[in-house]
Amino acid sequence: MSENILTIKVGTGIQSSLALAQQMMERLELGEEPTPYFGVGFKDMSQMLSVFTPKRWDLLAALREQGAMSIAELARTLQRDYKNVHNDVERLMEWLAIERDAQGKVFTYLPQQRAA
Repeated sequence: MSENILTIKVGTGIQSSLALAQQMMERLELGEEPTPYFGVGFKDMSQMLSVFTPKRWDLLAALREQGAMSIAELARTLQRDYKNVHNDVERLMEWLAIERDAQGKVFTYLPQQRAA
């Protein structure tokens, strides 16, 4: 099973991201396939907390547990106002934490919960 992991970094300089990009480019030039990397960086903790609020973590958890769904379904699942969920989805899409498919359903790359 292939898992995509979203890496969140706080307080790291741009040099770290540039070094990773350089490594990826060098592998591509050698004909190698680089390991996929999904990451976002924040300048400080307050910026991260403004993006990943507790309600947005709940939203991500619902998508991880139940899979892709429409924003209306997500709002019903979370028992929240549609407009607020829509705004949260848009913000999380800006930070690459979730995506929307061709049918308009939103999903996350974070692994689904597995039953024990």
